[in-house]
Amino acid sequence: MKEMKIKEAIVVEGRDDTARIKQAVDAFTIETHGFGITKEKYKEIEEAYHTQGIIIFTDPDFSGEEIRKKLLARFPDAKQAFLSREKAIEKGDIGIENAKPEDIVNALKKARCTENCTEKTFTERDIFYYGLAGENDSKEKRIYVGEKLGIGYANAKTLMHKLNNFGITREELEECLNAR
Repeated sequence: MKEMKIKEAIVVEGRDDTARIKQAVDAFTIETHGFGITKEKYKEIEEAYHTQGIIIFTDPDFSGEEIRKKLLARFPDAKQAFLSREKAIEKGDIGIENAKPEDIVNALKKARCTENCTEKTFTERDIFYYGLAGENDSKEKRIYVGEKLGIGYANAKTLMHKLNNFGITREELEECLNAR
């Protein structure tokens, strides 16, 4: 089904939501991990909000709506995707992770998501070239890059996806690494 690539970052509650969304579309997700959204997580969401836009896609239950309200208070122009409880329930459990991929696609289309067909700037080869993987200090470099670019810490593969999805240019990455 995954023919749709979403430009905006999709803000979800947890990793099971991410897994289900990735079955439906090609998208970058940011997980809040419930109510206790950390300062670092807010920074990551804010960076996405200002660079590529965000779509808030929380569970259709009380907790999900409370998280949505918290996020909208900080990010009032965020797009929003909604699923009905009926489309997000399985064995009494309500959540995005229970939805069918086609229902997720429909919800994202209704949110007026932007389909993105851009080429990827960074490849795995680039991650090794810049020493963000395969070297003794690669982890420290990734921590530094994530902090300086406002995209948060990530392992090598996830960093590559973040660099591409946040629209970081090669020049920005090189400038960041040269300042280290």
